[in-house]
Amino acid sequence: MTGRVAGKAALITGAAGGLGQAMAWMLAREGAKVAVTDMNADGARTLADAISAEHPGAAFAFAHDVTEEAAWVSVIDQSVAAMGGLSILVNNAGIGCDFVWSEQDTLENWRRVQAVNVESIMLGCKHAMPHLRASGAASIVNISSVAGLAAAPGMGAYNATKAAVWMYTKTIALEAAKGGWNVRCNSVHPVFIKTPILDPFVAMAGGDEETAHQKLARGIPLKRIGEPDDVAYCVLYLASDESKFVTGAEFKIDGGMLAQ
Repeated sequence: MTGRVAGKAALITGAAGGLGQAMAWMLAREGAKVAVTDMNADGARTLADAISAEHPGAAFAFAHDVTEEAAWVSVIDQSVAAMGGLSILVNNAGIGCDFVWSEQDTLENWRRVQAVNVESIMLGCKHAMPHLRASGAASIVNISSVAGLAAAPGMGAYNATKAAVWMYTKTIALEAAKGGWNVRCNSVHPVFIKTPILDPFVAMAGGDEETAHQKLARGIPLKRIGEPDDVAYCVLYLASDESKFVTGAEFKIDGGMLAQ
């Protein structure tokens, strides 16, 4: 541990597994206190217990439905009380969509993906901002996707939400800057990462994970899919004061995919 975020307090949504879990470990190992939240309350508690076993008193867990405004108010209040403040917000919670062409898509599917992937980020930024401003130097990291920068057929709802996250991030960054608050906001855009969000691709490959990953890697110049820590290291940089002059930017974690 080098203490790159020592003394900071982070709230990470969707942290029971995948990217959120990797981020929580990364930030805790670099000195931050972390509040990990998830619909999977047991998974969040298991993670917090494991982190606290390695870093006593560093992790706290809360059950959290990110689509509910009252839940955001409660979780932020509890996190601030537990950690003594809030200086980092990582809006990581997100879901995929049904793989259907737009003519076959349903309003129910569209609204479900919007609620989790976009509305949750608005609620998080809204209710965390007073605490982030009070911290003196804060960072918001919104997890988007390469799908928010380059569209793919059959993923209309997902593409739209991730593009919305990208642009909303810039709005928050500009508002904070114009308000004179020392709060930065940036977005991270991963390509295929080895997390459960790839399960539908594995299912389409007959359950063969290796085959599915090989197929997904064909369009990536580095010819492999990413690891959760590839994203977590970017979040660490953006959460730290190393990025104190970086706001309203997007970071592609894509193995060169969008450079083609």
